[in-house]
Amino acid sequence: MEEVPEVRFAEAAGSTLAYEVFGDGPPTICVVPPMAQNVELAWESPVIRRMLERYAAFSRQVIFDKRGTGLSDRSLDIPGLDERVDELRSVMDAAGVDRAFVHGVSEGGPMAVMFAATYPGRVQGLILEGTAASLLTDEQRAVRSTPQGMAAARRRWEEFVDAWGTPMSRTVALFGPSLLNDEDFVRWWPHYERHSASRDALTELFRMNGDMDARGVLDRVGCPVLIVHRTGDLITPVDRARETYRQFRQAGADVELVELPGEDHWSFAGDMDAVCDAVERFTTGRCGRAGPSGRTGRPATGPRQAPAPAPATVQVRAMGRFEVVLDGTPTRPGDWGSRQARTLLKRLVVARGWPVPREELTDLLWPDELSDRLAARLSVQLSAVRRVLGGAVVADRSTVRLDLAAVDVDVERWFRLDEDRAVVRDYAELLPEDRYDDWAAPLRDRMRDRFVTAAHRVARAVLDDPAGGGAGGEDAVVLLRRVLELDPYDEEAHRTLVELLHRDGRHGEAVAARERYEEAMAELGIDDG
Repeated sequence: MEEVPEVRFAEAAGSTLAYEVFGDGPPTICVVPPMAQNVELAWESPVIRRMLERYAAFSRQVIFDKRGTGLSDRSLDIPGLDERVDELRSVMDAAGVDRAFVHGVSEGGPMAVMFAATYPGRVQGLILEGTAASLLTDEQRAVRSTPQGMAAARRRWEEFVDAWGTPMSRTVALFGPSLLNDEDFVRWWPHYERHSASRDALTELFRMNGDMDARGVLDRVGCPVLIVHRTGDLITPVDRARETYRQFRQAGADVELVELPGEDHWSFAGDMDAVCDAVERFTTGRCGRAGPSGRTGRPATGPRQAPAPAPATVQVRAMGRFEVVLDGTPTRPGDWGSRQARTLLKRLVVARGWPVPREELTDLLWPDELSDRLAARLSVQLSAVRRVLGGAVVADRSTVRLDLAAVDVDVERWFRLDEDRAVVRDYAELLPEDRYDDWAAPLRDRMRDRFVTAAHRVARAVLDDPAGGGAGGEDAVVLLRRVLELDPYDEEAHRTLVELLHRDGRHGEAVAARERYEEAMAELGIDDG
């Protein structure tokens, strides 16, 4: 390749993402980026260019800068894990990629795992390189959750950030020590850093990296998995990769771990060809070079990929009962993974497309728990909802909402009805199994009030119609009795019902209806006259 690939831009949640497509394939590999990069400037380095051209020789590559870094939108906050999942989907859509191998590098690992668990139909296989499902251990998180631990972490970040983009940068020594003798690369690297991320963005990235944890969705990854890791990696210890491998094995995944010698964290440093060989063999089933040593698990004998299901039409029913229907078939309880995922979707349905604060959602799902892990657990439940719906959830760092354009929700269809008879015909109680939960009460009351108002108009129209007896009169009687089941003290419904019954010659029923009316008013201390 002689030319630098064209930089293109995808739209994602109101921001733009820079991406490139290069190489002929046949396999397509979408690369989830590391902490900070610049897809255009990377081609200036012969070292990085050699790696990119090596991958382009056997695959079609889609690479992008995540929001807040590189050429992507830097005017918005650095995205959280849930947002990054949909950033990759937006890039794939813009690049015309229905399905691909997803290659998570360094910080991009947890997001790649989450994407594979959330959108299984779009992932042929998952590649994790120099990364893990969680970049920190539970013990490290526990230390960092203390004031002393957080202060120590901040000092380390500040030391790294203070040197970022300057000749004093420590990045090469930590991430690619084998390149320290390459004077041209060392001289060029601070220039690349300055165009990859600002210092403010870098500080935020450090803070967020420790929060990313995709271990809770490993059992939902159904595609083949390749884990490639250097045993002396100074940034992400190989034990993190080994833990992820063990957890995938426990979940019954088709997973392979390739351990390579070396201390470099960067793919393009050290024995770059050994890394590329493992990826090529995994994605194509062949490799012209001798295979890498240190392989754990069965060797790939052909391109390993999961079958792609066709996209489904999604209907969400919340009136009368809660149900999600995919292509006419209701989902099963096992499709959700947990009760919390169903409750989460119910809450988003009730919000009717408006954003719901994350704190409110964690309080709803885990009301009696205080833990710094609730954010990660919410990400797991969001992944489950997105997986069932095929997306349709829009998340940012503070809120979550349902994308009403992506699903057919019966509540929304009902509110669009503008004819009274249709309103009363299609009405059913909102989420009856959750009728005592405060979060559903405002919408339930609003829907009931709309139904009652429409029912009054329908019944009055029948009463005022000289030809309104017969079936129409009976329908109106049934409708009014339904209103009185909702509100036994609805005076207008009582009066109209009595009048209808008298008009239709049902005098005994009219007398009984009148007595019930008088009893209801007496309970309220009202003399109906």
